[in-house]
Amino acid sequence: MYRVLVPIDTDESRATAQADHVADLPDAAESVSATILFVFDETTGDVPEEHKRFNTATRVGAVRRATERLEEAGVEIEIRDDSGDPSKRIVSAAEEGDFESIVVGGRERSAVGKAVFGSVALDVIRETSLPVVVTGSREE
Repeated sequence: MYRVLVPIDTDESRATAQADHVADLPDAAESVSATILFVFDETTGDVPEEHKRFNTATRVGAVRRATERLEEAGVEIEIRDDSGDPSKRIVSAAEEGDFESIVVGGRERSAVGKAVFGSVALDVIRETSLPVVVTGSREE
């Protein structure tokens, strides 16, 4: 079984692109297992107010969208949630699990934007030894 870690943020378009990538892997229904990870980062306000009381990833729309897409493709799914610094928690989950790759959703930013605000995807790429695929957004 090819195991993929799919860290999802709150953006449904990026989550859909990530799920599409995993669903399009060869023999996905028979040979791919995806772990969807949502990291609650309350310090940055990246979690909608209605989700702060209930730390369960299934309440986040982006997680539901990715789950629906992967279920349609017949991919085996596990959903996990965590809290803390997203890039650190993603790398930690990747190290603790038995994953072959990570599929992150990237957003377009200028070089200055990346320098000022940082990038979870970039941090994950720098900190893990696993292959990392960065998808963009998927317009409906």
